[in-house]
Amino acid sequence: MAAVLELIAGSYEQVTFGYRVKTDEKEWTAKADFTHHAHTASISTVAASERFVVTGSKDETIQLYDMKKRTEHGALLHHEGTITCLEFYGTSHLLSRGEDGLLCVWSTKKWECLKSIKAHKGHVMSLSVHPSGKLALSVGTDKTLRTWNLINGRSAFIKNINQNAHIVRWSPEGDKYVVVVNDKVNVYDLETASITGTITNPKRISSVKFLNNSILAVAGDDEIVRLCDTGKHKWLCEFKAHETRVKAVDSFSMDDYCVMVTASNDGFIKMWKLHLKEELESPTLLGEVNTTARLTCLAVWKPSSVQQVKEEPEAQATTSEEAAREMLKKKRVKISTEEVVLEDESKPKKKKKDSGN
Repeated sequence: MAAVLELIAGSYEQVTFGYRVKTDEKEWTAKADFTHHAHTASISTVAASERFVVTGSKDETIQLYDMKKRTEHGALLHHEGTITCLEFYGTSHLLSRGEDGLLCVWSTKKWECLKSIKAHKGHVMSLSVHPSGKLALSVGTDKTLRTWNLINGRSAFIKNINQNAHIVRWSPEGDKYVVVVNDKVNVYDLETASITGTITNPKRISSVKFLNNSILAVAGDDEIVRLCDTGKHKWLCEFKAHETRVKAVDSFSMDDYCVMVTASNDGFIKMWKLHLKEELESPTLLGEVNTTARLTCLAVWKPSSVQQVKEEPEAQATTSEEAAREMLKKKRVKISTEEVVLEDESKPKKKKKDSGN
């Protein structure tokens, strides 16, 4: 039985493309389904839930598209500056962040902004929601990594990383996360909140995606996609995915294999079949489509199997203090009623209260 899925891509040309994928043949085909031209500047980020596709742009707006009704659903106007990241958790909430330093939590029922938090002193570069739906990580141009309690909207933990990271991602099981700084992937352990290893890419990294809890797909400023083992901190394989640099990577599971989707400045969206086994081999091409646009971002809409928020919270993700304590075992911390702040580990600094959160 064919899976129902759609490839969603944003572009420099301000257009969002939707392609319905036919999966019941050996070579998958992608047929144009819709175009959404609601932005007045290039699209910087896209995310998909069971019902909605949302896009963020340099025009400072978040545009909504209803996949059920196949109609435009309006715009969210709260940020001042480029929208840099959008991520759903469950079907009830959307997180947005932007160059204005704000982290916003939206209800998808009435599309109300439930919380607007000054998350960083500077731009918010990336955010990632824990699989439990209770915590989120963010990195910004203030050289900090911050953990957020999504239940009360407070900062649970601040770590000075002394570098401007531009990507952060949780692993699917939520026991580790990666922080990307230029060409380096730093792998962190949740329990210790410390780096367990670093993997260096030949080029600056543009996108990463966990294919399972250990294998991470890494795309940089070239045509190569590389797969690494975040447990052993080593490269497993690499392959030429496009003719020019790869801008975005996404993935989903099918029966006994993984499908990796890549988008590039060359205009192509490509689907790759990959068996996640011990001896990893380069993936095979399942299908491709030429959008003829300069693509910037990518998401897969798969309504039959979207990730749901777990009913039971994980042990390390219950409250801000408990989460932070779990993450900071054997670390020196300063605890207040609203936040837990990790002091800079690299060199001594005077203690300050962060009044912006």
